[in-house]
Amino acid sequence: MKFIDLATISVRAGDGGVGAVSFRREKYVPKGGPDGGNGGRGGSIIFRANRHLATLLDFQYRRVYKAPRGQHGLGSRKSGKSGEDLVIEVPVGTLVRDTANREILADFIEDGSTMVLARGGRGGRGNAEFATSTNQAPRTYEHGEPGEEREIELELKLLADVGLVGLPNAGKSTLISVISAARPKIADYPFTTLVPNLGIVRVEPGRSFVVADIPGLIEGAHAGRGLGVQFLRHIERTRVLAILLEATSESIKHDYEVLLHELTMFDRSLARKPRVVVLTKIDLVEVSRVSSLKRMTFGKLHPHVISAVRGDGIKSLVEALWKSLTAPARTGRQTP
Repeated sequence: MKFIDLATISVRAGDGGVGAVSFRREKYVPKGGPDGGNGGRGGSIIFRANRHLATLLDFQYRRVYKAPRGQHGLGSRKSGKSGEDLVIEVPVGTLVRDTANREILADFIEDGSTMVLARGGRGGRGNAEFATSTNQAPRTYEHGEPGEEREIELELKLLADVGLVGLPNAGKSTLISVISAARPKIADYPFTTLVPNLGIVRVEPGRSFVVADIPGLIEGAHAGRGLGVQFLRHIERTRVLAILLEATSESIKHDYEVLLHELTMFDRSLARKPRVVVLTKIDLVEVSRVSSLKRMTFGKLHPHVISAVRGDGIKSLVEALWKSLTAPARTGRQTP
């Protein structure tokens, strides 16, 4: 399934029905009064979050959504039938903006939550509503109100507890495949991950968390280089960042600084999130170098040294991630 996380659509609620002009016509009732009914209300556009959806792909093929209008009023004081509401389902994590003023209209973070984004027009009154003691045969009626119409932007931000961040080929996909049931594409060339992947990590019965594998970042990603900038929005909702660095790199500290810079330039709040530093691919490093890698520091952080292929350090890493998630919230800027 193709992953789509941005879409722009137009929604229009139904117009209200027109009120009727009618007079009672019955045998033996020569002067029946006005009995024109009211028009029905137009249908509204309602959005509903659905946890079973994972992409905005459907909105690439249908860009305009219209709810039915209300029926016109009838004689015998019969009101027109209201138009049915149109319910549009979106993935949990979808943010809705008005394209005209960039106002956030809704943020769907709970399954089943709903929001009316375009209200149907009220139906017009029929002439029965205008009868008075001095105007007993009114021919006045109202047109229904138009339904609300707007163009909106949908932006999907995956909901995950931990976001895996790293340069291309840092081992993110391999790690998520080892600690969860996710099965992302894995290969030995850059940008293997073209879409975000989600996986559920089970620490032990009753303890689990969701991890997201984000496509690799490169220097300048915040300005549009590479693929990562397309998906940085998906780590905005994560609570903890796992910074993955290749232990085989000749410039591990530089790689770390590049990643932090890209995160900060995209959104400064990302640099304040709790972090866990992970040195990957330790199986490719000479044994004599492992001890020095473990002694490295990144600000006040010591790295977790792992090999996803051999399973080295995986259990302790999972425990560290869980500990970070359950630790009391910290305030202030985290030391780089």
